[in-house]
Amino acid sequence: MNEQMRCKYGTGGVDKKNSEGYPDPTAYEALTNIKKEDKVFKPLVYICSPYAGDVERNTERAKVYSRFAVIERDAIAFAPHLLFPMYLSDDDPAERELALFMDIVFLGKCNELWVFGENITKGMQMEIDKAKKRHMTIRYFTEDMEEVETCN
Repeated sequence: MNEQMRCKYGTGGVDKKNSEGYPDPTAYEALTNIKKEDKVFKPLVYICSPYAGDVERNTERAKVYSRFAVIERDAIAFAPHLLFPMYLSDDDPAERELALFMDIVFLGKCNELWVFGENITKGMQMEIDKAKKRHMTIRYFTEDMEEVETCN
């Protein structure tokens, strides 16, 4: 990167010069520090909760759990059972199998598995078993989002 570009983009896209083109090291340092603070680690958590059965209720619960993870626990939530039904049919065995395969792929990209509710479905158990095999952090919550201690 040449010097002109280095001044323009600095580190993290913060401009070393003010709007008139003059060097402004004080503002640059302050903005760089703010930018660094923005890069706080947030775990990517896989939301594991029932889908089949009462699909409408379970979908709404998954939204609540995802919001809880993001707003209350400062995590990045991923709930595949909110995404995949938009374009795959749970009633078609081949498409359900494809969705379960994709679930496991995405699970591998997450830092933690968060299990919600006492009712563990067959699909949820598959996700839990895979997370255990991968030695992932697994956290269990009641349907009311109270964390419970478990012996994994």
